[in-house]
Amino acid sequence: MAQASEKYVLRLADNILILGQRLGEWCGHGPVLEQDIALTNIALDLIGQSRMLYQYAAEIRNDGSTEDDLAMKRDVFDYYNCLLVEQPNGDWGKTIVRQFFFDTYHYYLQEFLVNSSDQRLSEIARKSFKEVAYHAQYSAEWVIRLGDGTEESHQRVQSSVNDLWTFTGELFTPDELDREMQEQGIGPDLDVIAANWNKKVNEILEIATLQIPEETFMQSGGKQGEHGEYLGFILAELQFMQRAYPDMKW
Repeated sequence: MAQASEKYVLRLADNILILGQRLGEWCGHGPVLEQDIALTNIALDLIGQSRMLYQYAAEIRNDGSTEDDLAMKRDVFDYYNCLLVEQPNGDWGKTIVRQFFFDTYHYYLQEFLVNSSDQRLSEIARKSFKEVAYHAQYSAEWVIRLGDGTEESHQRVQSSVNDLWTFTGELFTPDELDREMQEQGIGPDLDVIAANWNKKVNEILEIATLQIPEETFMQSGGKQGEHGEYLGFILAELQFMQRAYPDMKW
């Protein structure tokens, strides 16, 4: 039980740490100052949420590990984030579409976790929910602005939808761990999350005059520690100081 709970909490934490790290790459490179600051703040929100989850995972592990150990000392194949969050930023439109797909999922996930049978996860979700709701609203508004904007913005964001759609199925494909967490009331029924996600995504894409790709093949494996080439580079940057100077103290 403890091992399964720890892995589930790590999945939740890894998703938002890696996405936060990706968004941090925009710092100083945003299209305008306001959006540069907005993405940086969202990145900080996500990393702050991941800290609470890593702290909880370390407590479950109960071997002296800390939140920093779990974030900075695990290798690529010990990370359980979905493939979507590790995809490159690309242009502004691709970053926004990736954010929109994840934020919408994250909103409905947190909505469930607020009432999780795991009291600690419930408390963390309650602390995070306002931020998560804001993230979902922010990215949805930008998808509409870009999709129903200029001819170029429409083309760019539609291309991003086409490219990233293949990574969305993994969010809702349950494995043995997801089913175990659902049975215990700790995690949600992913079919319910998928239904809510599809309804909201279809609604926003329709307003944005964007089309859902006909391609149905879905990439997967991230939740089981099977990643593409991108995650290794993300971790090389994220973990550099700890790897170069193990157990360093400021």
